[in-house]
Amino acid sequence: MNKAFDHETHTGDICVVGGGMAGLVAAVAAARRGSKVILIHDRPVLGGNASSEVRMWICGAHGPHKKETGILEEIQVLNRLRNPEGNYSAWDAVLFEFAKMTPGLTTLLNCTCNDGQMEDGHLTEVRAWQMTTQTWHTVRARYYIDCSGDSVLAPITGAMVRTGREAREEFGESIAPSRADLKTMGNTLLLQLEETGTARSFQPPRWAYFFDDQSTLPSRLGDGLGHNFWWLELGGLQNTIRDAELIRDELMRVGWGVWDYMKNRGPQAAKLANWRVRWMGALPGKRENRRYVGPHILTQNDVSAGGPFEDILAYGGWSMDDHHPAGLLYPGKATLFHKAPSPYGIPFRSLFSASVPNLFMAGRNISATHCALSSTRVMATCAIIGQAVGTAAALCNEAGKNPAQLTADEVRLLQSRLMEDDCWLPGLAKPISAATLDAKISTNTDIAIDLLLDAHERPINGDAHCLEAAPGSAFTLSWNSPRSIDCLRMVFDSDLNDSKQLPCRYTLDDAPRPMPAALVRDFRIECRNGSGAWETLQQIRDNHRRLTVLPVNREISELRFVAESAWSEAPARIFAIEASATPIPLTLDTSRGRSWADVVADLPPADIAPPDNGLEEQAPGRGRVGA
Repeated sequence: MNKAFDHETHTGDICVVGGGMAGLVAAVAAARRGSKVILIHDRPVLGGNASSEVRMWICGAHGPHKKETGILEEIQVLNRLRNPEGNYSAWDAVLFEFAKMTPGLTTLLNCTCNDGQMEDGHLTEVRAWQMTTQTWHTVRARYYIDCSGDSVLAPITGAMVRTGREAREEFGESIAPSRADLKTMGNTLLLQLEETGTARSFQPPRWAYFFDDQSTLPSRLGDGLGHNFWWLELGGLQNTIRDAELIRDELMRVGWGVWDYMKNRGPQAAKLANWRVRWMGALPGKRENRRYVGPHILTQNDVSAGGPFEDILAYGGWSMDDHHPAGLLYPGKATLFHKAPSPYGIPFRSLFSASVPNLFMAGRNISATHCALSSTRVMATCAIIGQAVGTAAALCNEAGKNPAQLTADEVRLLQSRLMEDDCWLPGLAKPISAATLDAKISTNTDIAIDLLLDAHERPINGDAHCLEAAPGSAFTLSWNSPRSIDCLRMVFDSDLNDSKQLPCRYTLDDAPRPMPAALVRDFRIECRNGSGAWETLQQIRDNHRRLTVLPVNREISELRFVAESAWSEAPARIFAIEASATPIPLTLDTSRGRSWADVVADLPPADIAPPDNGLEEQAPGRGRVGA
């Protein structure tokens, strides 16, 4: 390490490397569960392939009401509230908020992890270079979560990894190639289009590739507007880490050449007369390279069987979407979809290393074959894997154990915590709190309130598992004698059929995307005080959370939830109202912006005094140029 540069040392319980959707969610989950977390990310913005630098859609499980919830849904609904137009800079700000405003979470951006230290087979510290501050950072932690996608901690630790495609016979995977190879799915450099009110011309750079009608483009353009250009893919025949710069250069030439063809020669040219490129990426999104080896390697057969694992911690539901390694060079279909059930389970044993005891992984680098990865790699699946692993690492920290040492009872506790935090684990029912089971629940309407206690918090197989509440509907939990209640947990309907994806192109008639219609917008929590009157504990306006946990922190005999409005004229839909005597991570906002005047007032007067160089201040715009 060069001593000419500054050096800082950080100590925490958990270090997360990589701030894509999996890493961000993992870090937030671990911090909310009480661990001191340090997140290292090598870019200036968070989100990875979903960030403004790449702009790939967050995709996940197929089918009605299968959308991934937990922290990912919390992020996406907040983005819908703040950013109904789908602006990527506003999206970056939402991700920034979750990282920077989560208590217990320290974020190191623009910081590349490139070295580490091992002791007795355990990873004890990592070192990273922060380009913006020209500072070396050493991070020491008990547990590490590699969410880098590229598995950057593998060469540092010597952890076992797999690369490329397994032979069909190794795991009996029918969609695998007959021979193993090092080929992978490639990288994509996206571009986004914008409609304008007048005709726009385009002159390509001379170095762009030239495409004509004999190329494979006509079969890939779909509606003629390029969809979201995921098929601009190269690099699977190379090494997507070692050759990343060469692949990026080729994709730049391809991207501008494709737009030249679409705009100036292709069959859709007339349709695109008023269109222009709004944005062209410079950072390719990756799909595949190194994958860690865990105690269990998830396979095509596991996915096809529905993943009936006792240690399920997450689920997938995207098709096994295997892109040809030649990408755009391949004249046939760009991708071949193989059926996968939605949902299928993903086990805990595929989420930590078999060779480095204190190393977890989340994202596209989990322990899976190439065939299984073709489904698990999509970002919504990666994000809920991130929440599973962050919660697991926090439990390991609490128990003082490595992941392989957790008992069956501790894994069940982990599953319970994930469901408590609004993560669906197909096949498992969320335990209802003892305080809720002991309560008498009543309402001022004729709604069947037993739906609040059926342990399912989303529609499943046609059963709604929720009740509808018109404005003014009240639900009361009462006990025979005062009970100590820590918090109230509520689950509302945020529309799990809405992917909440950001746009891939911008038209003149784009309309703001609305908030989920049946989501509870305004409500209040009340308790009966000593004089017998109802006292308001919390009054919530413009709620944007599906899972909402609010503090109570008192002994009470009656607690009441009152729905005041939804985000539309339709009734609000409610899956759960649950009192808990034990703490649940709160989702109540705790941070508020400061006045700029307060910031200025905190400065020493000398720092903002007029210049003491003897020169008079000049009026704006009156500076002189030249001698």
